[in-house]
Amino acid sequence: MAMLEKTTRINYLFDFYQALLTPKQRSYMSLYYLDDFSLGEIAEEYEISRQAVYDNIKRTEAMLEEYEEKLLLFQKFQERKKITEQMEKCLAEGKLDRANLDHYLVLLEELD
Repeated sequence: MAMLEKTTRINYLFDFYQALLTPKQRSYMSLYYLDDFSLGEIAEEYEISRQAVYDNIKRTEAMLEEYEEKLLLFQKFQERKKITEQMEKCLAEGKLDRANLDHYLVLLEELD
């Protein structure tokens, strides 16, 4: 997975699951991924080692992936987005009739 792809994925997972993290985990992840702080800058801010920050961030990333594995909030978000884009395309092409609309509604309901 490319670095930008990984960063984007972690940002989404953080958005979905940050309430399940400790305040310290939220802070480290926010500083690292959202505010673009380096490990050294975070370590300095909290007066701990770079390695401690790195370990915490890696553990937190793994936790976010575990939450996603169990709850699938990000996956369902992506699927909803794809269905919505298909609906918009059909609408723009004048092909969103009742049958198509019913089809898309069933797909959306299946995600719940």
